[in-house]
Amino acid sequence: MDETKRNLFKVAGIQMVSTPQPAQNYAAAQRLVREAAQQGAKLALLPEYWPVMGLKDTDKLALAERDGGEIQAQMAAMAKDNAVWLIGGTLPLATADAGKVLNTTLVYNPQGEVAARYDKIHLFSFTRGEEHFDEARTIRQGAEVKTFDAPFGKVGLSICYDLRFPELYRAMGDCALMVVPSAFTYTTGQAHWELLLRARAIENQCYVLAAAQGGVHPNGRRTWGHSMLIDPWGEILSVLPSGEGLVIGDIDPHRLQYVREILPALQHRRL
Repeated sequence: MDETKRNLFKVAGIQMVSTPQPAQNYAAAQRLVREAAQQGAKLALLPEYWPVMGLKDTDKLALAERDGGEIQAQMAAMAKDNAVWLIGGTLPLATADAGKVLNTTLVYNPQGEVAARYDKIHLFSFTRGEEHFDEARTIRQGAEVKTFDAPFGKVGLSICYDLRFPELYRAMGDCALMVVPSAFTYTTGQAHWELLLRARAIENQCYVLAAAQGGVHPNGRRTWGHSMLIDPWGEILSVLPSGEGLVIGDIDPHRLQYVREILPALQHRRL
């Protein structure tokens, strides 16, 4: 059966190694989204913190936007210029809380219009040796579960640390695809990243697309990378261990239906 008859929908996850210089990150994202579109992708996912990976946590505060701004203009243009659905990783949005921003995913349709928004709910905290992270110092948590309707079905939105909380993904309902833009640390990524992503795909019987930061950043932070696309059976269809690049593959409605028919676990839920 050819792709047209199977209604395949190609998606791409974009892996970056973002710097403290937004202009450098804009150029990298533009190039990679264009490359994804040239390879046939109709949906592209940017990683968490794609516009800037600052030298310190508070650097993101200076870039915080409200309605409109350079980061939002960049994403709208990338979506429209490449005629793709663009899930814009995350950007900092201003809040009324002094010294804090929202870590937000904005979704753009192929016309460059905002189609959905999700504010990261779960805020990362981790301490081991010299590694110390506490997102709550500079980020205000979101509160609402968000999805949107793409041409191939419903897409569930999550961000990085959300991955550890399966109840969030259950609350999204019946999705064809769940996305996870991330900047997992090397330590936690090496231990848990693939296990968690495959678990979310298996238990929700849907595709999972994760776009990550993947390398050593100018601030000294090392991110795990391993962006990947996983099918509803938990099989990894595409993975990129480190560095800039793409993971790309098809959302196949027939595969989705087949997995749910041979093992109707979603129909067997009782809680």
